[in-house]
Amino acid sequence: VQLQASGGGLVQAGGSLRVSCAAYGRTFSSYVMGWFRQAPGKEREFVAVFTRSGNAVYRDSVKGRFTISRDNTKNTVYLQVSSLEPEDTAVYYCALAGPLISSAIYSPTSYPYWGQGTQVTVSS
Repeated sequence: VQLQASGGGLVQAGGSLRVSCAAYGRTFSSYVMGWFRQAPGKEREFVAVFTRSGNAVYRDSVKGRFTISRDNTKNTVYLQVSSLEPEDTAVYYCALAGPLISSAIYSPTSYPYWGQGTQVTVSS
């Protein structure tokens, strides 16, 4: 399985953009697909995920600002990021996993497949 992320960039605070992640090599409709991010000097942290049942789960700080969506026909997951804040600056990574229990979706170690990351920089 290969994951290819794209769509990052430089945006002013309050702005929006969409990052995408395409999966190759396996049909991912039955997998858990999500987004993590890592800022300089910080640990990789959970952002949002689609569970196998199709539920979207978000970290508290992005609720109402970020929206995860997926297109199973294109094996692609999207993250629409809006009302961006400088604190959202990070490399955003997509990740894919098989069946996970609820508590495991938040941990990067639960995901065996990762994209290369795409930089999102928010200027104040």
